[in-house]
Amino acid sequence: MAKLFAKKPVDRLMEEAREVGEHSLKRSLGPINLVALGIGAIIGAGLFVRTAAAIADRAGPSVVLAFVVAGVGCAFAGLCYAEFASMIPVAGSAYTYSYATMGELVAWIIGWDLILEYAVGAATVAIAWSEYANRVLDWFGLRIPYQWAHSPFEHDITSGGHGIINIPAVFILLLLTLLLIRGTKESAFVNGLIVILKVSIVLLVIGIGWHFINPANHTPFIPAPATYVTPQGITHSYGGILGILGAAGVVFFAYIGFDAVSTAAQEARNPKRDMPIGILGSLVICTILYVLFSYVLSGVATVQDFRSAGREASVAFAITKYMTGYEWLSKSVTVAIIAGFSSVILVMLLGQSRVFYSMSRDGLVPKVFSDVHPKFRTPYKSNILFFLFTGVFAAFIPEDIVGEMTSIGTLFAFILVCAGVWIMRASRPDLERGFRVPAVPIVSTLGIIVCGAMIYGLGWTNWMRLLVWLVIGLVFYFSYGKQHSRINAPPPEMPEGIQLTR
Repeated sequence: MAKLFAKKPVDRLMEEAREVGEHSLKRSLGPINLVALGIGAIIGAGLFVRTAAAIADRAGPSVVLAFVVAGVGCAFAGLCYAEFASMIPVAGSAYTYSYATMGELVAWIIGWDLILEYAVGAATVAIAWSEYANRVLDWFGLRIPYQWAHSPFEHDITSGGHGIINIPAVFILLLLTLLLIRGTKESAFVNGLIVILKVSIVLLVIGIGWHFINPANHTPFIPAPATYVTPQGITHSYGGILGILGAAGVVFFAYIGFDAVSTAAQEARNPKRDMPIGILGSLVICTILYVLFSYVLSGVATVQDFRSAGREASVAFAITKYMTGYEWLSKSVTVAIIAGFSSVILVMLLGQSRVFYSMSRDGLVPKVFSDVHPKFRTPYKSNILFFLFTGVFAAFIPEDIVGEMTSIGTLFAFILVCAGVWIMRASRPDLERGFRVPAVPIVSTLGIIVCGAMIYGLGWTNWMRLLVWLVIGLVFYFSYGKQHSRINAPPPEMPEGIQLTR
């Protein structure tokens, strides 16, 4: 039993950080780079796709309040991430933090749970990429038939056709996996250009769309409590407090990515100062943009639009239908979204390989996840395995389901991080902290409560999916990880030259 909660000494973590730095990770990122990295990872499918789903299924125009609730929950969790990142500037994100504070079993649970954030999240964005890619093909009189661009659980409410497999989503996952195997990575410069492009599009939609808001679409701003059954037959609470909480859980997907900044801790020039700036700076900027964007989108188009033809490629649809004379903006949005989605998928697949690389070095998952290509020095076997995993999700599972699985998995991870800061304050008050969360344990407790409320709002179907996923993970841990754990063994050597940077 004691081994289940054995903690990885912080001194050893720091030793491994120095070892990795000597071989591959260069401290070259400043606070502006980190803020840009955070914004680049945050603004993506959550804003451009999940917002419409939250309006249609959960909250109507009160989706604006849902973004505020989700932003508050992320702020509490972000403060806790910032303290950890300034105190333990090591790759692995929440998995590494949990190993140091709550022991091996909790670290395993969080590492397993992070698959929902990174791998399943990548599948969700790939499905969104597929929707917008089909819209680009429309410009040239081409279109991938419905059945080859949707899962078997989806059907077209206009034609009655059913999906078979989402081929475009699998294609983009394969393409980016091959790039990762070759060692392609986002540089700070390229990522900065993508951020400028995406933020410019968001600002254009807000600025131009504001003049096309129909006040009737915001009346009532908080719909009366009711139920809504999706085209897939799933029942949701719509309107009222439960609708807002449920929508907060849905649009929470839009915030996923700020914690990706924490995995770049070993590449920050001054992590004790720069990590909090990167995490909290990107959160504040994105929250402001999200609230304004959701207000405009819910005011331009109707709830019924997002329940029917506007459910896919929702932003471009709203512009084309209601913003006369701005078809150029619709096309610009589509191109920018496709480019942005590609970068988000790349970041998520990279993050997934990094977490499992750390877990493999600790012995909790098989060595195959840390095997590197003899030429490209990348974890190519891990990349291939996660392509197969994400490909199945993207090909055969509807976007709503995988998106909500990603949200609930990440919310659970955030709860553990908030608890971890509280535990670390009590167990290791001697550790130097470049940033300290104010008012612990109040902030930690509020983070747990707000994230827990969003989990509650996602409903029992998502609770069961999370529970089943965690049970599967525990089976893997007790059948393999527990027996192969290296917690008491010397750290394995890092292969020289491995390219795991973001």
